[in-house]
Amino acid sequence: MEFNEAQNAALSHRTGPMMVLAGPGSGKTTVITHRIKRLLEQGVSPSGILVITFTKAAAGEMEERFLSLLEREGEKLPSGKRVSFGTFHSVFYRILRLAYRFPAGNVVSEEEKRTFLKRFLAESGLEVEDEGEFLASIMNEISYVKGNRLELSCYYSQNCPEEWFKRLYEGYENELARTGKIDFDDMLTMCFALFKERKDILAAWQRKFSYILVDEFQDINSLQYEIVKMLALPENNLFIVGDDDQSIYRFRGAKPELMLGFEKDYPTAKRVLLGINYRSTREVVAASLRLIAHNRVRFSKELLPAHGSGRPVDFVLCANPPAQMERVARLLREYQRAGYEWEQMAVLFRTGTSSGLLAEKLMEYNVPFVLRDVIPGLYSHWIAKDIFSYLALGAGRRRRSDFFRIMNRPNRYLSRDAFDTSEVSLDAVRGYYRDKDWMEERLTDLEADLRTIGRLKPYAAIQYIRQTVGYDRYLKEYAEFRRMDVEELFDILWQLSESAAAFSTAAEWAVHVNRYQEEIACQKEQERTGVTLSTMHSAKGLEYAVVFLIDANEGVVPHHKAVLPADLEEERRLFYVAMTRAKERLHLLAVRERRRRPQEVSRFVGECMGT
Repeated sequence: MEFNEAQNAALSHRTGPMMVLAGPGSGKTTVITHRIKRLLEQGVSPSGILVITFTKAAAGEMEERFLSLLEREGEKLPSGKRVSFGTFHSVFYRILRLAYRFPAGNVVSEEEKRTFLKRFLAESGLEVEDEGEFLASIMNEISYVKGNRLELSCYYSQNCPEEWFKRLYEGYENELARTGKIDFDDMLTMCFALFKERKDILAAWQRKFSYILVDEFQDINSLQYEIVKMLALPENNLFIVGDDDQSIYRFRGAKPELMLGFEKDYPTAKRVLLGINYRSTREVVAASLRLIAHNRVRFSKELLPAHGSGRPVDFVLCANPPAQMERVARLLREYQRAGYEWEQMAVLFRTGTSSGLLAEKLMEYNVPFVLRDVIPGLYSHWIAKDIFSYLALGAGRRRRSDFFRIMNRPNRYLSRDAFDTSEVSLDAVRGYYRDKDWMEERLTDLEADLRTIGRLKPYAAIQYIRQTVGYDRYLKEYAEFRRMDVEELFDILWQLSESAAAFSTAAEWAVHVNRYQEEIACQKEQERTGVTLSTMHSAKGLEYAVVFLIDANEGVVPHHKAVLPADLEEERRLFYVAMTRAKERLHLLAVRERRRRPQEVSRFVGECMGT
């Protein structure tokens, strides 16, 4: 196999630290696997080589690529010896298991963590509507606190009041102690402490792994880096590969500044830039470089496309979200008619809130698609369920489950005990509150609201629920408690309104919603192929012939929460990652208006287009 000059420089490196800056599509996996092979040819024992990646899938793929390389060239590893491929967690757990004789199964699973926290949530009396999203966010925050060794008393939660976060954190830690389990973050802290306290154990592992290779180094956190530095001593044969411009996991504790400071930690480190992009056309490469050049905290890079020129990067400003989805669906069909396979195309977005209307539009145009993320569908959102319950009650249904959903949204101070039958009689509920005149008035208002909702078309009914009934007020209070931007919740209501506007009755809309949900359920059950719908985060590492980046508006990307310079640079890196997924054609789309409010085109569009 032929290598370019930069790849050869990386492969020929023998000892000491080296940093390989690997631009998008520059062949970094090829460099890592051939680097391992080159070490073996130089007499290094396979068992002395450790390759660390960030995901189990990446570790498996890397090992498979390496073994395939050996097989193609008719080579074999010595009997009983193998190169170690693993994630940070698997490597550190192996170290801890041998040191402490941990029994199998003592690492808490993600599902167990969720179960622990869910129980503490119920016991605490804290009610959250978006339980799944809330628990995932709390799990991330707990990991962030542990991974950065932060004092709990000094941590400001982004998802709930501090006293609630502290209660959930301590309850979770107590449950781990009670069950004798540890989590992934405990592995890091325990491994760090072990190496600090037991120099003999550290020395044994240093002797075992004389060469360490780390992939996706830009995603490393402080504690992982400290342990790797300890392991690499005294020879410091540390070969790191990554791209600071593709560091997009700061919310998980990743610190791109660690890669930027690598040469300060290792003044003798060699640096090489894999500067040839084998993926994208000249236009895509040029536009992405114009964008990322606006970041100040980064390594300056010159990247050259291996391919020739293609079509210019396309930008379209659409009237509103439905018009944007229509445009995407039409273009996808045009590409398919021009000979592109559905699987060669992707639609990427900053957050999953747009995926529902997009999926509906693709169904309308008979465009097959695959959702890469577990994105809650529009109609599965808890706000949608609230609206459907209001509409069902307005139509005369009297299920207790519907009353439970809406009775205190907004707060009417109704008790669940007042609804003691599966089919509810409001007269019976009045009887429960017979001695409380103020509750009689609230029940009368509720009954009148439900009658009005039943007479209105779905779109008008939603507006009535929001404004007259007071559902918007309830969402504002909830968003304040959850430390969310209420506009994110209002966006769900607007999407529901846009969907409902096409139907004359709630029953017609319900038929449409059921069909959509059946189609999504069908897709999950079957291994389907089609256009990829993905968040920008999940698209990292992938590539497509044709890529659409939608909702390129201020407040979406960069996200409205990105206010500090470091946050904005991370958002720019995320947009850069999304752009560089495209091999041939790249389309950027934004909307002029959303929720009847004017929208500003993302600054990133102007930066990458050079305007």
